[in-house]
Amino acid sequence: MRILFLGDMVGRCGRTAVFDQLPGLISDHKLDFVIVNGENAAAGFGITAAIFQATIDAGADVVTTGNHVWDQKEALSVAAREDRFLRPGNYPSGTAGRGMGVYEARNGARVMVSNIMGRVFMHPDLDDPFACAAAQLEGGALGSAFDAVVFDFHAEATSEKMCFGHFVDGQASLVVGTHTHMPTADHHIMEGGTAYMSDAGMCGDYNSSLGMDKEEPLNRFLTKVPKGRFEAAEGPATICGVCVETSDRTGLAEKIAPLRIGPILSETMPDWW
Repeated sequence: MRILFLGDMVGRCGRTAVFDQLPGLISDHKLDFVIVNGENAAAGFGITAAIFQATIDAGADVVTTGNHVWDQKEALSVAAREDRFLRPGNYPSGTAGRGMGVYEARNGARVMVSNIMGRVFMHPDLDDPFACAAAQLEGGALGSAFDAVVFDFHAEATSEKMCFGHFVDGQASLVVGTHTHMPTADHHIMEGGTAYMSDAGMCGDYNSSLGMDKEEPLNRFLTKVPKGRFEAAEGPATICGVCVETSDRTGLAEKIAPLRIGPILSETMPDWW
């Protein structure tokens, strides 16, 4: 099975690039399942109902989020009614929405997708992400109940991301980090067969500060005095993500490769597509 995960869409240019490119990627490369992180899609802060639906219409099977999930108030109602909208699963019990789901891929396979947020340098008040994953995995095993298992681990610290990968190694097809917006070069298959990448990067304008127009972030570093709000950069966008091919027998990863399409960064596609 072929799975594509795209990192955080940032602003109009990021989401437009995804909407333009994704249908062709799905058809040209026979992708079975697509996950897109959408937590920065609305001007860099959160996601709206319309953007969520447009992402699904472009071909995404699931939209994950992170620490900006509630920046747009309507996200609460989206989370409550849309099964394909995920917020971090380690929010307190009673929070609107869901943190994981099981979905049917284009080839008929059953795919479990989980969205979990790290606590180091982020939200120490959240529930334990490791315990959250363990509880989710009690619902069924990779290779029997599920044909693939994917974790979007939305976190700041690479140490926490890597330890999470080791924690579920052999029980997941892919663990991919989001949040830092810069694609990492550590994509590999762990000892137990789980594909891992510390950060998928963002879908946005890389002539920026993490997808934001660079002038205000630079001003704050130089003067410590805010002059205005952060605004999403609107230059040409690069879409970044990770691609995985899994075993039809075990659900574990057989191949992993980064994907980058657009200016600024060096472009790359899986050579096995």
